[in-house]
Amino acid sequence: MSGKKVFRIGVLSDTHDRELPEAMLNDFKKVDMIIHVGDFCELSVYKALQKIKPVHAVSGNMDSQELCAQLSRKEIITCGKFHIGLFHGEGAPQGILERVQNRFKGVKVDAVIFGHSHVPFNENIDGVLYFNPGSPTDDIYAPYLSYGIMELSGEDIAGRIVKVKEPHG
Repeated sequence: MSGKKVFRIGVLSDTHDRELPEAMLNDFKKVDMIIHVGDFCELSVYKALQKIKPVHAVSGNMDSQELCAQLSRKEIITCGKFHIGLFHGEGAPQGILERVQNRFKGVKVDAVIFGHSHVPFNENIDGVLYFNPGSPTDDIYAPYLSYGIMELSGEDIAGRIVKVKEPHG
């Protein structure tokens, strides 16, 4: 390692007020920040994450009125030199990437974190990292339960999907 500080972000979405996996919570104790891109459903999950690390979050389509009153639907945060767009997503799982891209059209972002589909996605498209951590608690539509870790260092921003466990049979 060249001695440069790596800024680590724990990323999750679509927790749907279910018990959070212990392995993920342990990983999040080692990050600098947590990002949740919606569908907490209840405020208690948001508050539990805030006890671990600072949390940036947006609301999703299943969130309570109480959460929606506190959180934006879309946000852009700055981490060092990087601009990261946050948006839960909307509509059918098919075509979600295009809808998410349209939400940030004409906006300077280095990465966009989204959720909604429960399907993990980690791809650099035209210089922008599009990252969906999947869901750590709900495998409907998903190949497996998962969350994400993003690392920002120097000129690079990278995402990694972490599997929680295989889906129920």
